Amino acid sequence: MKISGRNKIKGKVVNIINGIVTSEVEIDAGNGIRIVGVITKSSVDDMNINVGDEITALIKASSVMFIKD
Repeated sequence: MKISGRNKIKGKVVNIINGIVTSEVEIDAGNGIRIVGVITKSSVDDMNINVGDEITALIKASSVMFIKD
């Protein structure tokens, strides 16, 4: 997969708070660094993101997206 975003940070999912439409996903990137992003609940479901998964936060401008291989 090629992607234009260059700010990719891998981490382990430590918390997911599901709302009706969106979900807050928190990852632990190590060294005390935690990143929280809000994505649609359907994206969490489609990507099958669960606590304990290793995923990548893709940060571009003011948006945070996640990638799961």
